[in-house]
Amino acid sequence: MSNSLPQTIGIDISKATLDCYVHPIGIERQFPNTTKGHKTLIAWAGQWEVERIAYEATGIYHRALEVALGHMPCVKLNPERARRFAQATGTLAKTDRIDARLLARMAVTLKPPVRPARSPQQNQLAELVNARDGLVRDRTALKNREKNLTVTLLKRQCSQRLEQIARHIAALDAEIAAVIAADEKLVRRHHILTSIAGLGTLTANQIIATMPELGSLDNKQAASLAGLAPVARQSGQWKGKSFIRGGRANVRQALYMPALVAARFNPNLKAKYQQLIAAGKPAKIAITAIMRKLIVTANALLRADRLWTTACA
Repeated sequence: MSNSLPQTIGIDISKATLDCYVHPIGIERQFPNTTKGHKTLIAWAGQWEVERIAYEATGIYHRALEVALGHMPCVKLNPERARRFAQATGTLAKTDRIDARLLARMAVTLKPPVRPARSPQQNQLAELVNARDGLVRDRTALKNREKNLTVTLLKRQCSQRLEQIARHIAALDAEIAAVIAADEKLVRRHHILTSIAGLGTLTANQIIATMPELGSLDNKQAASLAGLAPVARQSGQWKGKSFIRGGRANVRQALYMPALVAARFNPNLKAKYQQLIAAGKPAKIAITAIMRKLIVTANALLRADRLWTTACA
């Protein structure tokens, strides 16, 4: 290595290019956002001891790069937080090069946890689960649209599309199950998660695909990553209502139905839910607390590599 000091690389991702900035040495370089460009970027970064590679979630444009960097210390930054960091540091100008520098500075300043290296199976699973989520959204939109259709042709086309989506979802479910079954570590994680009363296969699939860090976090980090950590609002004698926000929305959404089930049938969480309701908490807040308890319990069980029992509450 030509430089023994740890470096942080910020990458601004667009459809065609990857603008990179190396902090603190200040080197800049641009690569094409292609398979060849990814390989060149990785080889270029190999000349330093890289502490973090920081980039924003950018829809479809970051996914191929994320797979290519799977073996490297990456952090995927929330675009909203990046904008607020820019405002806080007085960065008003916005170009791809400036954004790359900003992301590197943000990673150095805030030191977000590094994403665990993903295996090819984990990357494949994440892509499959993401595709399934998209089909579920399409199905919901079509069903809502179907209610208002009056033209026979449109009704028939909508019905045919819904049947096609159902077939595609079934095919994805089979492929997701096959990917998990082919990897002992994924099988074990799935077994642990589905041992929790109220938490089923679909939610376990979502957690495994979307929160690979789970099991290596403390309770607060796990809740925060799922967007289930309460955000306090207080100033002087004024105290507002706490709320939840941010985090990985797909995980939070996947936990809602299991929380409803757990509040009825999981003996420990049922007692907690009833206690919150008896204390005057609204049902929505009580269910959110159950969701938070589920993800914290899942994190603890994965960390300990053991199955859930009624003593785990």
